Amino acid sequence: MKLAEATRAAARELTQGGIETPELDARVLASEAFGVGTAEVLVGAAEASSAGLATLDGFIARRLSGEPVARILGRREFWGLDFALTPATLAPRPDTETVVETALSFVADRSAALRVLDLGTGSGCILLAVLAELPGAFGVGIDLAPNAAAAARANAQNLGLASRAAFLAGRWARALDGTFDLVVSNPPYIESAAIAGLDREVRLHDPALALDGGADGLDPYREILSDLPRLLAPGGVAVLEHGAGQSDAVAAIAREQGLEVATVATDLSGERRALALGRTAAAGR
Repeated sequence: MKLAEATRAAARELTQGGIETPELDARVLASEAFGVGTAEVLVGAAEASSAGLATLDGFIARRLSGEPVARILGRREFWGLDFALTPATLAPRPDTETVVETALSFVADRSAALRVLDLGTGSGCILLAVLAELPGAFGVGIDLAPNAAAAARANAQNLGLASRAAFLAGRWARALDGTFDLVVSNPPYIESAAIAGLDREVRLHDPALALDGGADGLDPYREILSDLPRLLAPGGVAVLEHGAGQSDAVAAIAREQGLEVATVATDLSGERRALALGRTAAAGR
């Protein structure tokens, strides 16, 4: 069987299995299985190796079971950077790039020696994307799961950013002292009762610790926002991702803590996705 034939056969299997993007998934998985570019698997006349076919068969079986392509590959692109995934880390979503974009929009001097904090760092994608754009900055990533902190540390090493990042296991910012110029976070925000109804690709393959935001989905915000006034340096900004329909509720919690909303940022689909927060003048005194 030729490479192109194997790829088309894989796409047919995925189509029959009800996968939403069968051709794209087949190309990506075949490219990985055969160790060639996606263009080559589309038009390739070379013979498909038996080892590659066996690997592709395994990939397709996993995809048909509902395992996402990124989990099968063990990596996901975010902000143009390659991040390794583990069972302890959430797979980065394109909409989360809104947090990076918004945080960077508040940086007047990208060469400045800024201090950046990422709460619930997971794979480290938000923090490392920010550090990649701010060559003078140093970042700290905190995650409740030690395995997630270790995964973020490995990603920093692979991206050449290990000297400017530290990753620790802990509950939000409880053990931290000092202040930060930028605080970023994509905390869990799914209501506990709604997790069972999530798509199987999320429900079965993303860590529950990174999804479950408590009864109303807002418990992590209550903890994070209660600490922000002491964590933010003068003029500092925090950018927090939130779920659909949660913007007003998160803003209300922030105001209770003496914080003000600087920006409400929208994602690729126009949905309100993140809040940029700063201390009010009263809270800053």
